[in-house]
Amino acid sequence: MPPSITIHHTSRSEARRMFLRATLRTAVLGPAAVPLLARGATWPPAGASDEAQRIVRWSTDTRDHLGLPFVVVDKPVASIHVFSARAHWLGSAPVLLGSARGDRSVPGIGDRPLSQIRPEERTTPAGRFATEPGRNLHGEDIVWIDYDTAVSLHRVRSVSAAERRKQRLASASAADRRNSYGCINAPEMFYDKHIAPLLGAGPGVAYVLPDTEPFATFFIAAGND
Repeated sequence: MPPSITIHHTSRSEARRMFLRATLRTAVLGPAAVPLLARGATWPPAGASDEAQRIVRWSTDTRDHLGLPFVVVDKPVASIHVFSARAHWLGSAPVLLGSARGDRSVPGIGDRPLSQIRPEERTTPAGRFATEPGRNLHGEDIVWIDYDTAVSLHRVRSVSAAERRKQRLASASAADRRNSYGCINAPEMFYDKHIAPLLGAGPGVAYVLPDTEPFATFFIAAGND
């Protein structure tokens, strides 16, 4: 894996890190085992940004996704693209993201209750993340994006009725879809069909594109494809 790519391994203990590394090693496919991404009438869909297309092209050409299912979260347009382990595009959908613009998480934010997270701290971090399935405090199945900062990908759910999350998710405006505490909220049916059977069942990779810092800050190698 190119050393110039920003890598986020999500664990709070050395044992957890060792488990993730072992799992990822066993999932790597040889170069001949991963076909080229289908083009034309499939990927890219209407609305896919140039940066999303660039990271998908780079990931599949270099096998950076390690033969694992992966998602691209395009923060500037508040959308998600889901790919199988064989790099087949499965679908795209709008998502809710952190209400604050920014590509970094405040240190220690994952240990704080939601009530203590200030509005300017509600960011969705950018970068490449090794994902893993898990459960939240309510026992609901989720996909951990960054375990240390408690950022996950899950079905849309409301913290309070005033947030109107489902209505905002249906909005055509990307700005309307910036109202979470930092987690990525996907439509329920889309999550159940495309995300839960893949990233919700085993390890995966998430590429979260930046919205305030340059693309190359997080994906310098992909910028040279």
